[in-house]
Amino acid sequence: MQKFVVTGGVPLNGEVRIAGAKNAVLKMMAAAVLTDEPVILRNVPRISDVVILRELMADIGFAVRRVNGDELEIRAEEAPWPFVPLEAAMKMRASFILLGPMLARFGRVILPNPGGDRIGRRPVDYHVTAMEQLGATIAYRNGYYFASAPPDGLRGGHVEFPRVTVMGTENVILAAALARGTTVIDNAALEPEVDDLITLLGGMGARVSRTGHRRVEIEGVARLGGAEHRVLGDRLEAETFAIAAAITRGDVTLRGVDPAHLGSFLEVCDRTGVPYEADASDATLHVRCRDAEPLGPADVETQPYPGIATDYQAPLSVLLTQADGVSTIHETIFEDRLDYTRELAKMGASIELLDERRARITGPTPLHGAEVGIADLRAGATLVLAALIAAGTSVVSGIEHVDRGYEQIEAKLVALGAQINRIEA
Repeated sequence: MQKFVVTGGVPLNGEVRIAGAKNAVLKMMAAAVLTDEPVILRNVPRISDVVILRELMADIGFAVRRVNGDELEIRAEEAPWPFVPLEAAMKMRASFILLGPMLARFGRVILPNPGGDRIGRRPVDYHVTAMEQLGATIAYRNGYYFASAPPDGLRGGHVEFPRVTVMGTENVILAAALARGTTVIDNAALEPEVDDLITLLGGMGARVSRTGHRRVEIEGVARLGGAEHRVLGDRLEAETFAIAAAITRGDVTLRGVDPAHLGSFLEVCDRTGVPYEADASDATLHVRCRDAEPLGPADVETQPYPGIATDYQAPLSVLLTQADGVSTIHETIFEDRLDYTRELAKMGASIELLDERRARITGPTPLHGAEVGIADLRAGATLVLAALIAAGTSVVSGIEHVDRGYEQIEAKLVALGAQINRIEA
C-alpha cells in the first residue's frame, strides 16, 4: 500500500499536458475485439485501469502491447478463453464493456458482476436487457452472466434506455456494429467519449451516426478492419488541474484538452469567479487566479452530459470550500457519492450532509492537514486537492484509486510546484 504525503500552501504555476481520457480508451480497447486486424490507439494514458484491461484481454487470448510510449496495439484474432475472471471485474467495472463486442464477434462470453468504485448501486440490467433485445441469451448463475448470441449472430433492434447510461450506450453500439440489420438507440449518452468511440469505429468501417438529440443508429456490417486513432484528452483530469490552479491561487496552462468538452465546468467557473482563457484551436485552457478577489458560491447539480458530470462534483466541492458564502451539491446519479465529505470535514471543511444525495458547504474555510483515506477515484483527487491548500502536512491513503484514472498525478503536480511525495505505507 502506498500513500501521498502533501504539504499544502504552495501556488501552482506552469504547464501540464492532459493525458488521454480514461473513459474513452477502455471502450476503444474493447472495440478492438470487433476485428482480427490491428487497432492502434495513441495518447493512451499510463493508468492502472488500462493495465488491468490489457491483462484481462491477454488472458482471453488477444495480443495487447505498448509501443512507442503512449501507443497501444491490439490484435484480437482468436478468443480461446472467453471468460472474465472475478478478480479483474472486482477491480474495474468497465470490464463489462466486453459484453457487446464479445457477443458480436465470438458469439459468447462469461462475465462476473462487475466491481469498481464504491459509489452506490451500479446495476448492469440495462446492458443485459439491451443485448437480449439484439437476440442474445443471457443467464445469471452463481454471480456470473453466461451470454451467447444466436448461431447466425446478433440482429438489429430498438433499444430505449429508461435512464441515460454511458457504458450501456457504448456496449450496444459495439454489439450492433456487427449485427444483422439496423439498431436504433434512444435516450443515448451524449458524452464526448462516446463520440470519440464512434469516430474510431467509423475508421474501422462501422456505420454509426447520431440521427437525433439522444438517438444513435447503427447499420450492422459483416466485417470490420483495423484502424489507428488518437484518444481525446481527459476532460475530468483537466477539470481537476483547473481546480488545483484556482484554489492554490496559481497560474496553470492545460494542454491537450478541447475546451468545448468543458462547457458545464466552465459555467461553474463563471459563477464562482474563477478566471480562465479557453483556446479551442490550440486545445488549451489557462487558469490564472492570483488576485485576492473572493470566489463566489454556487449550487451544483449533477446531470448527464452536457450537464455537470458526477465524476467532478467531488473535486468541485474543494473549490466551494474556498467560496465566500453557502453552496450546495446535489448528486443525482449515484446515491453514495458524497462519502468523501466526511474526510474533507476532518480537514476543517464546513460541510453538512442534508441527505445521501445533498450537501451544504459554507466557506471560505481554511483547511488543515490531516490523515485521510480515499474510497474511490474522484474522491481521491478531491482529497489531494484539499491537501494542496491545507495548512501543514496531510497523509492521503488509498491512492491506488487515484492511479486508476490519473496518469502520474504526483509527478505532474510536483512539476507545477506542489510538495507531494508517494511513500510506502
